[in-house]
Amino acid sequence: MTQKISAEVKLNERIKELTCLYNVSSFIANSDLENLEPTWQAIAYSLQGAIRYPEDASVELKIEDEIISAGAYSTENVYIVSAIKTFNIPIGSIKVGYTKTKFNQNSFLNEEIQLLNKIALEIGNLFERKQIIESEAQAKRHIERVDRLGILGEITAGIAHELNTPLANILGYTELLKDQFKDNKPVLNDLDKIINSAIYSREVVKKLMFFSCDMPHQMEFSNIVPIIEDAIGLLNPNFTKKNINCQLDIEKEEILLRVDAIQLTQVIFNLVINAIYFSPEKGKIHVQVSDTDKIVTLKISDQGPGIKTSSSENIFNPFFTTKPVGEGSGLGLSVVHGIVKSHKGSITFDINKPNGTIFTIKLPKN
Repeated sequence: MTQKISAEVKLNERIKELTCLYNVSSFIANSDLENLEPTWQAIAYSLQGAIRYPEDASVELKIEDEIISAGAYSTENVYIVSAIKTFNIPIGSIKVGYTKTKFNQNSFLNEEIQLLNKIALEIGNLFERKQIIESEAQAKRHIERVDRLGILGEITAGIAHELNTPLANILGYTELLKDQFKDNKPVLNDLDKIINSAIYSREVVKKLMFFSCDMPHQMEFSNIVPIIEDAIGLLNPNFTKKNINCQLDIEKEEILLRVDAIQLTQVIFNLVINAIYFSPEKGKIHVQVSDTDKIVTLKISDQGPGIKTSSSENIFNPFFTTKPVGEGSGLGLSVVHGIVKSHKGSITFDINKPNGTIFTIKLPKN
């Protein structure tokens, strides 16, 4: 009689375990990858119900920084545990426990340990799937952005070339008109306005050509330390105006790099002027230059409001700006991106804790 009851108990336990596995698979198959907490909660309760003594069992599901529990968990429990891994890297665990006052380690069935391992594997597979989907989406966004920048580069190069000739004609004929009306001050004033506007437009065209990497380069090996120091020094009035402290840290007195000195100055100017604009009064800007055998790294950090996530994908696009209308052309960072790209380097940005932005430029030596 006892053997018959034992067989029935074992059969019931297997049914509970198989039902739990089926439920867990359903929860995972129908889960929302953007909000997995309901899935974890459902798995925890389902697992509690599959244990031999569910009313006395507790389940703790720990995934990264998130902890989901079911039942009354105590530090005085005896428990079984299974690690949750994604790509063989532990990210959490599942723990099932009983109170020590009523149970011991032998109270757990071997099948329950196997059940725990299978659920941990299912959760790990879900996380792997999530990471793959996120990586694919990120790669797709990156490819789209590269394609978009390439198209924009071609368009801006064409625009720049088309505008150069009429701008040169405007400047040339305006100078001729100034000779004809040299005794007419009102007309001369109007002609000066035309010249200034044309010169401003020519500078915008020059920035477009920088972005499209269509500017001629004068690349030569130079000590970039004085280039950076001179660029920062020229901005001293800007620092003084907002009472900003600029800290310049350069590892060596001589860092040789094959660069276009004028374009490197343009990079420093654009990034530091942006940092000054967004920094609060009495803020701090930190410029760091480090050197290795293969790479020169330049970091410029500020204490401004930082770059919003919604703007991060467009920050290097031409004509995109977070400044108010009339205060920015949206070409500064696109120019920097074009110059760095033409030097075979990379530029990225990150959060400067507790607030602000860090731009990091890496320029290869070979």
